[in-house]
Amino acid sequence: MRIVKQVLPVLSSCLLFVFTASAQKKKDYTPFVDPFIGTGGHGHTFPGATVPFGMVQLSPDTRLEGWDGCSGYHYSDTTVYGFSHTHLSGTGIADYCDILFMPTTGHPRFLNKEYSSGFKKAAEQASPGYYKTHLDKYDVDVELTATQRTGLHKYSYPYSNQANIIIDLNHRDKVLNSWIEVINDHEIRGFRQSKSWADNQYVYFHAKFSKPFKTYGIASNNVLQQGKQKAEGTNIKMFVQFDDPKEVLVKVGISAVSAEGALKNLDAEVKDFDFKRVVKDAKAAWNTELNKIAIEGGGPPVPQQQQNYNMNPYGYGTPQQTKKPVFQDYSKIKQTIFYTALYHCMIAPNIYNDIDGQYRGLDGNIHTAQGFNYYTVFSLWDTFRAEHPLLTLIDKKRTLDFIKTFLAMYEQGGLLPIWPLASNETYCMIGNHAIPVIADAYSKGVRDFDAGKALEAMKAASNRNQFGLDSYRANGAVLSDTENESVSKTLEYAYDDWCIAQMAKMMNKPDDYATYIRRAQYWKNIYNNQTGFMQARVNGSWFTPFNPTEVNNNYTEGNAWHYSFFAPQDVEGLAKAMGGKEKLEEKLDELFTTTEKLSGREQADVTGLIGQYAHGNEPSHHMAYLYNFTANPEKTQMRLKDIFRTQYSDKPDGLAGNEDCGQMSAWYVMSALGLYNIAPGQQQFLIGLPQFEKAVISLENGKKFTVLNSGTAVSLNNTYLQGMNFDKKPYNKLYIDYDNIINGGEFEIFTGRLPNQIFVQELEKPTSKITDSLIVPTPGFISPSRTFKQPITVAINCADLNAKIFYTLDGSMPSISSNVFSKPLTVTATTTIKAIAVNNGKSSFVNIGTFTQLHGNTKITLINRYLPNYAATGNEALIDGLYGTKNWRTGNAWQGFQGKDLEAVIDLGAVKPVKQIGLNALQDTQAWIVFPQQVTYSLSDDGKTYRSPVTVTTKVAVDSMGSQIQAFTAPVTGKARYIKVVAKQYGPLPQWHESKGSPSYIFADEIKVD
Repeated sequence: MRIVKQVLPVLSSCLLFVFTASAQKKKDYTPFVDPFIGTGGHGHTFPGATVPFGMVQLSPDTRLEGWDGCSGYHYSDTTVYGFSHTHLSGTGIADYCDILFMPTTGHPRFLNKEYSSGFKKAAEQASPGYYKTHLDKYDVDVELTATQRTGLHKYSYPYSNQANIIIDLNHRDKVLNSWIEVINDHEIRGFRQSKSWADNQYVYFHAKFSKPFKTYGIASNNVLQQGKQKAEGTNIKMFVQFDDPKEVLVKVGISAVSAEGALKNLDAEVKDFDFKRVVKDAKAAWNTELNKIAIEGGGPPVPQQQQNYNMNPYGYGTPQQTKKPVFQDYSKIKQTIFYTALYHCMIAPNIYNDIDGQYRGLDGNIHTAQGFNYYTVFSLWDTFRAEHPLLTLIDKKRTLDFIKTFLAMYEQGGLLPIWPLASNETYCMIGNHAIPVIADAYSKGVRDFDAGKALEAMKAASNRNQFGLDSYRANGAVLSDTENESVSKTLEYAYDDWCIAQMAKMMNKPDDYATYIRRAQYWKNIYNNQTGFMQARVNGSWFTPFNPTEVNNNYTEGNAWHYSFFAPQDVEGLAKAMGGKEKLEEKLDELFTTTEKLSGREQADVTGLIGQYAHGNEPSHHMAYLYNFTANPEKTQMRLKDIFRTQYSDKPDGLAGNEDCGQMSAWYVMSALGLYNIAPGQQQFLIGLPQFEKAVISLENGKKFTVLNSGTAVSLNNTYLQGMNFDKKPYNKLYIDYDNIINGGEFEIFTGRLPNQIFVQELEKPTSKITDSLIVPTPGFISPSRTFKQPITVAINCADLNAKIFYTLDGSMPSISSNVFSKPLTVTATTTIKAIAVNNGKSSFVNIGTFTQLHGNTKITLINRYLPNYAATGNEALIDGLYGTKNWRTGNAWQGFQGKDLEAVIDLGAVKPVKQIGLNALQDTQAWIVFPQQVTYSLSDDGKTYRSPVTVTTKVAVDSMGSQIQAFTAPVTGKARYIKVVAKQYGPLPQWHESKGSPSYIFADEIKVD
């Protein structure tokens, strides 16, 4: 009995241990991750080795330039230049690809086109934390893996007494300074300071080799420096050489702080050369992250009869009978898309501090992160929408580190981050979108940071005088007269201000709340109820000519369709402005179904079109969910099905547009779970269309939130809501609150092939409306032009149809005692109109426009027509009295010509004395706009025979950077009625230009005759 009594507890402990270990054992989801998804098309991802949020991204570089080479790799390439240690995931601008290593055999070469090698796609392998390829030129196998701050290379050589590793510090972007040093026959170290998207990037490295190299050589400007152990310059490369090494491993630690920091990182993270262990640890790190969401199912079981699916390129379709059975695992396809998307969500942002906490801040100085990790690569314009809400849900600790990073950036750089890269603020994209990340996290319980400082930083970001914010505060909107992308900036600033208001409300700051909740409504000041679109304001008037499909400088990477639904903080207010929820639904229907094509300038980012909905770019990402606010919310599920079906696949081109550091994938992850937060900072997750039979979110508080959709196991065409349960009880809302999710539970959705109108009509709609401190929209002028020769009429409209409009014509400020607008005004002389809208005693901002009379009867005939996307005010833009500024993206004054010279004839109406002729032109070489080589003026009395040609040659070289204006003015003696003006194109862009060979533009403004 004693023996039994003694043994039983031991057995129980063993059983408990086995049970606990089994319960805690993580499932291996890495086989469902395909790092090649997104490396084709315009996804701009890379396939190489990295760990979650790691500093190192060790990956092949196959492309040296071009938009589709932003990550350094494109799936269509078959030449590899080497393997560098930093890469950007899915950005639209190129950078990184630092510290390139390349194994070769034979005599060492230093030119990349000489040491590069071909490779075959069949020889490539990639999985989380691991990459492999074969170099055909050298018969060398390359395997790569990584830790947080270290890359580990494994090179397997054929027999060779000249087995080399090339280290190229001049790879890709412009090098400002670099050095390399040989420490001994096992170690080298170096430094690279470069300029590209990041103006001033520092990377130090320390490399250790598993075998001694027999010799080495350092080259400066591709010339070997005999006997040199260390060299410094802007074009430094080296080789190390082994004698039949068979296999060499190289571990490389990097740091932005110092070479010593790189060595510390290396020694702390990779203590030996156990490649398999590092691969195993990387895989385990990925599984820890991937296990935060466990999914099952995704498609019907494969029938055992002769049935196939009419597949589109993305792996979905409708059943139809075929002669041959095809065993396609739809669940595996969708799970691969899902887990690859989740993987992409966890590549960036990247840890930027060394193992000892040191990092290089935005002020360029070295700091130490105390109790948190400091990060970089925040693509906030993209990732505030879904990537950060996802991480706030499943990774609060890291989200807290992000916010502490933001506040450190504010302390050291004076501004919350916009798009920080390495130790630089790039100011890329628009808005102040660290603000919604902070407000959303704070609203969801992430509060272990200095909230007072955070609110101070938010206010400082929104109140600075940069990127049109001064215009935004003074006018209630960013005006297109002085700032490009004014519509998009107004809308995104208003959303950011709503987030500040929510933060102030949570912190009991009523004055701040009142200020920012008013500003959150400034979207109303650019909504034109005459067109039904968000529209730019120029000279107080609505921008003309207006075409909602036109991609132009009033919008950020888009057009009016892509931005006219962006008021996620006030969807119900937007619906009201449109004329009600029925009109919102009609507008959404038109968005998704219109056959109108994009017009205006070419914009590579606008991809993934369904009608005018552009899933390949982020401003569209919330739009399908807006149907939840209408009488037919089932259309949300219908549109989502189309997006899932057409915009994602398990192929290399499986992303509709740039991955953008996780946002394109985060949309899929959240939407596939059936939950989407259209306005981060708000607690409601809108219900969409769950893509899996079962999805379990493991929360950091130990609880689990489960989403069930058994309909996916029956048919891929089960699209529409039929019913919902929460914890086995009927659920009747089209949204689910954050508290329901974070407290755990089981949310079950039933779907079917047909809409269930009775069910959805009874569901409680989500809320998105502003009810405090309501504003009156600023009225807008409707006029044909800003200048005129014959009398014009000017109308005034206001989005608030219940408001009265008051105006003045004498320069005084309007009030309720001023003239009441009732019909269009006739303007016969130069006049300044000022107007306000008033409703219930509240007044709008003052709208001001000056309409200038031009004297004389000068006419212009354009022999070569301008580009339609750079039309300015139209056919008479070159003589309309309006002058463009150096910021050519504003004011609608510059007219563009490409491929042909600018050639025009001015008709003065009669033979007149002419003393001087001038043409204004603009140069912004980076934007392909170059001053004409020369401008020639010729005079004629009859418009047939021209005489006295006078030529003015440009005084500014093509490589003179920055936006600048030059007046091509020539003195003329004589009389004429007609003047021919010919501005000769510069021609193809020069060889040093990133778009070498492409045809340049002439941008011209006023032709002035005295």
